[in-house]
Amino acid sequence: MAAALKVLTVAPRAKHTATIIFVHGLGDSGYGWKPVADMFASEMPHVKWVLPHAPKIQITANGGMLMPGWFDVFEFGSINAREDEAGILKTAHALNQLITAEVDAGIPADRIVLGGFSQGAAMSLFTGLTTERRLAGVTVLSGWLSLRNKVKVMLNDHAKKLPIFWGHGKSDQIVRFDRATASIEFIKGELGLKTLVSPDKVLEGGVEWHAYDMLAHSANDRELQDLKTFLQKVVPEQE
Repeated sequence: MAAALKVLTVAPRAKHTATIIFVHGLGDSGYGWKPVADMFASEMPHVKWVLPHAPKIQITANGGMLMPGWFDVFEFGSINAREDEAGILKTAHALNQLITAEVDAGIPADRIVLGGFSQGAAMSLFTGLTTERRLAGVTVLSGWLSLRNKVKVMLNDHAKKLPIFWGHGKSDQIVRFDRATASIEFIKGELGLKTLVSPDKVLEGGVEWHAYDMLAHSANDRELQDLKTFLQKVVPEQE
């Protein structure tokens, strides 16, 4: 059995009633997103953050360099690039183990959000759409839909009711904007999920889409504010 992921945990400041599992991008670690967890903590004191660290693997597109990654990348930028199916499935299994650990600790699946940035966003979307549990929501920052045809076969019964936040910069040169829009079109046309859902309707399921002018492969204050609003909606504080 594969070893469990190492994680950084940011403890809740009040009674723990929800968990956000946030998955970093290529070459990063859980520490890269701790400032966001800390920033959100005052307005979401009931939330525990689980920030997993990717194992070091060889990345083909970086000349085989060993670096933290959730799956191998064969070429950057291409919408139809060959994908590391084995790596994606292995990481999805590991993320499901993190979800199971939270459920076993007493947090219902519908009070757990899975999200991420870039590679972590791709993994969160794939896992959220295929996991057997119905999550509170999925957040996708600068990501894409990986293993599209596999997702079509593995799509869970809850997917159409899953609230999804998707933010992407129009100036992203790493995960290009057209890669995100192609993913959105596939999600709508081939998976039958609602897209371009207004924020006041997202709890019914579908993709709440945000495109940001002048934003490259990163997150800005506006996106983080939109993200926080979404998170407060899908895992509100409970008495």
